[in-house]
Amino acid sequence: MIRISLFAAAVCAALAATPALADDVTVGGLKISAPWTRATPKGAAVGGGYMTIANTGSAPDRLIGGAAEIAARFEVHEMSMDNGIMKMREVARGIEIKPGEKIEFKPGGYHVMFMGLKQQLIQGQNVKATLQFEKAGKVDVVFAIEGLGAQSPAPAGGHTMPGMNMKH
Repeated sequence: MIRISLFAAAVCAALAATPALADDVTVGGLKISAPWTRATPKGAAVGGGYMTIANTGSAPDRLIGGAAEIAARFEVHEMSMDNGIMKMREVARGIEIKPGEKIEFKPGGYHVMFMGLKQQLIQGQNVKATLQFEKAGKVDVVFAIEGLGAQSPAPAGGHTMPGMNMKH
């Protein structure tokens, strides 16, 4: 029984030391929620970034690019199916977010690319980046680094551990 209590205490202490989820950012009518990225293996040259951008304002805006210290380039991309083949391409003019619209950047869809990575992305750390909007200008955000194969950000209110159905 003592071993189980010690194990549970150790797990809780480790989870408490995990960095907090990236904060939502609001600028004008734009709200950027849950920015996250995946951990990368050593030597990886690229990484993807994901988030949700909602426009509660009365005018459209457009995400046209950005920058991150950890990458040589920052690009806005789209993945789509073409005759059963998944294709990825840069969206040269960026992505328009119309008033009342919410766009989800997620694996297999719209996303940002960190090109020419200067360092490995390590789970539990964060990536500082600047999004460039046509009207709102530059917006600083922090991407939380999730696990290598993550499909979404960590659940709000807690982190999960691989192989365990346990939240704190």
